[in-house]
Amino acid sequence: MTEQNPQSPQTKRETATIGGGCFWCTEAVFLGVEGVVSVESGYAGGQARNPSYEQVCDGNTGHAEVVKVEFDPSVIGYREVLEIFFATHDPTQLNRQGNDVGTQYRSVVFTDSDEQRRIAQEVIDEFQREDVYGGKIVTEVTPLDGNYFPAEAYHQNYFAQHPDQGYCSFVIAPKVAKFRKKFAHRLKG
Repeated sequence: MTEQNPQSPQTKRETATIGGGCFWCTEAVFLGVEGVVSVESGYAGGQARNPSYEQVCDGNTGHAEVVKVEFDPSVIGYREVLEIFFATHDPTQLNRQGNDVGTQYRSVVFTDSDEQRRIAQEVIDEFQREDVYGGKIVTEVTPLDGNYFPAEAYHQNYFAQHPDQGYCSFVIAPKVAKFRKKFAHRLKG
């Protein structure tokens, strides 16, 4: 887990577990968000316990690549976390994001509570009503139910460690730049 902004133990923290394609992209975006305490890439929503990257990539485990975003709700709320999530991937693409194809790349919000489920559904309904994405939003909203497994260590903080790698340069860097432009008010100082 990549730690950001260490805080006192009494500070209340919440967690959002979200998947919007490759976890390297989503992780890179959220590491720059003010109020985010830590981001961890992982796998959720499948049948196998503690799957490997290779198993998830095969598409047979049912897991999605996700990030677990731990945040301070006194700085940024769950709704705002979801708004950033939706703005930095295409929630109208079923089981894919760009050239990343398969159920492991689906758009999904894994919820920890009824309140998170309600907020996620409100955000989706609002964006759908306003036709923000010009198509039907296919993002799943489903309970996490303890079905989360951290990805291997080499996946954590991937973009920062490999900025010149092809995928990072051509896919992640433009996504991060788009986030920074649109959410400049939400960037860490």
